[in-house]
Amino acid sequence: MSKLLKVVLLGCLSMQAVWASEAKLEKMSVATDKPSLARGAEDLMNDCHSCHSLKYINYRDLLSLGVDKQKVDGWRGDAPLDSPLMSQMSEADDMATFAKVPPDLSLMARARDGGSNYVYSYLIGYYTGPDGVTGNHIFPETKMPDPLGISGATDAAQRSGMQDTAKSIVSFLSWASDPHESDRIRLGYYVMGYLFVLTTLLYFLKKQIWSRLK
Repeated sequence: MSKLLKVVLLGCLSMQAVWASEAKLEKMSVATDKPSLARGAEDLMNDCHSCHSLKYINYRDLLSLGVDKQKVDGWRGDAPLDSPLMSQMSEADDMATFAKVPPDLSLMARARDGGSNYVYSYLIGYYTGPDGVTGNHIFPETKMPDPLGISGATDAAQRSGMQDTAKSIVSFLSWASDPHESDRIRLGYYVMGYLFVLTTLLYFLKKQIWSRLK
């Protein structure tokens, strides 16, 4: 029994250590207006697209956000407008550089526990330790280099600008994870309005039919 108690206590202490080591997620407000999303698309293409793909988003989607067509044409090169945003690196190059293929970002804002707050905290969570090695508070096992260079920020203004870029990218990724959300919500209002009108008409029709039976 004493051995069992020791095992249980050891397990509890281990879990407490894990919980204590978890970094607190920073909270951010996700922008939903098209200018902010277009800015986020541009930041992502500049800072993330060389390694990461967004296979469920195509170049035409970027035009629908108001991104300048010349910029989109520059990003896509010879690829058709309806082609997905695939990484600029091959899988062989990914394996040689990172020993793994960087994940697709299409659903990243919804795939992680904490959603957009997790992705934002991860992007700004890079730091340089006393030994000069760069790490990440949110995901210490990460293989990805600091994409925004925030670990080398020398003053508050520079860090604030990088945080704004991170928010911009995360807002775009939040949209990319469900680009038709606003359309569904708008359609939902129409459906609810239609059902209300139909229910009202059926109610008066029912009253008219039952009045004759009486």
